[in-house]
Amino acid sequence: MAHLLMVESWVGSMSRLLPRAIREGGHTFTFLTRDLHHYLRSAPEGTAHPLLGARNVITAETNDVDTLLPEAERLHAALRFDGVLTSCDYYLPAVARIADRLGLPGPGPEAVGNACRKDATRRVLAEAAVPGPRFALHEEWADLARSAREIGYPLVVKPVDLCAGMYVRRVDDERQLADAVRAMAGFPVNARGQRRSPAVLLEELLDGPEVSVETVSHAGAVHVVGVTDKSVGGAPAFIETGHMFPADLTPADTEAAEQTALSALKALGLTDGVVAHTEIKLTSAGPRVVEVNPRPAGNRITELVRHVTGVDLAATFVDVALGRAPDLRRTDTGVRSAAIGFLVPERAGTLEALDGSGVRDADGVLEVELAAPGRAVKAAGSNNEYLGHVMTADTRGPGARARVEDLLSGLRAGLVVR
Repeated sequence: MAHLLMVESWVGSMSRLLPRAIREGGHTFTFLTRDLHHYLRSAPEGTAHPLLGARNVITAETNDVDTLLPEAERLHAALRFDGVLTSCDYYLPAVARIADRLGLPGPGPEAVGNACRKDATRRVLAEAAVPGPRFALHEEWADLARSAREIGYPLVVKPVDLCAGMYVRRVDDERQLADAVRAMAGFPVNARGQRRSPAVLLEELLDGPEVSVETVSHAGAVHVVGVTDKSVGGAPAFIETGHMFPADLTPADTEAAEQTALSALKALGLTDGVVAHTEIKLTSAGPRVVEVNPRPAGNRITELVRHVTGVDLAATFVDVALGRAPDLRRTDTGVRSAAIGFLVPERAGTLEALDGSGVRDADGVLEVELAAPGRAVKAAGSNNEYLGHVMTADTRGPGARARVEDLLSGLRAGLVVR
């Protein structure tokens, strides 16, 4: 039995999947957080949060790495950890620093730091000739306006250090660019209390569909688990509205996406102790890297993978955090495709009605999770405002996505926000 140190967590599905994977693997964990109430507030009413199943729950200032590292050393001396991990992007660099300081398995701090900063990822990949969009990085408005004209509108404006599509916007002219930059500047501290960089990333707007490549790195080798498709809505934002695994692609497009992701991971040095989620645009000029995320995919993509292949990426994440060879053997689950679709609110107000009774009993449905009436609703600007999701399976082929869309259409018809 191993003992892991978990430093913070997302409050979504991985906050349940990861503790389960640790427990089912026969291990225990100590949970380290600066604000336990952040998690208690997210637990379903009448239930204990899975993170409270930790052997120890310890409060520490996880946002200050200079004090966190000696605190981790002190805890390690007393409790003895075999690995350290987090599911939350904002703490991946700190976890890599802790692993390095304690001599525990994991990718190098520089590699993780570069992957977690969108501007650093762009720089490293460009130097390695891994294909991506044309880009520019600036803080001052005059520089941003000049670079935007050089790249050419329309383009994409991004913060370098936020997640879930927050403040990522398409802009078609200088006025829209100014609005996007102003909105970003009005959010100087992220949801975890960390001060943000004022740098703004401008990128060429890429054409074509977007997919993600799910991989596992161990002992210098990167293993491709599969490719997931993505649907995006909410323009001018880029909100993920659904996914299907495996993506319904030609063999050539699948190979191109996989090889581009492998090149990106190698360039960044993410070849050991990483479960990664690399986003790729299949453009008319070939595949281009959108982002490299050195952690398991969110939005329950890991569950889509498990339903189709039997590979549990949460359990795999635990294995590689402990320096153990992951079990990537596929089993015949009988499922040929699995898809998830999200209910994205288009207006603000209060949720008055959302009836999922007919959806829950429909053929092929794996999961239904819907917000309860009375919830305050805001028009979606990122992946953080969903009102729920539906997940389905198809045992014959790539039909799961169409089934999800049909079920979501029925839910939208009964959705009332006032």
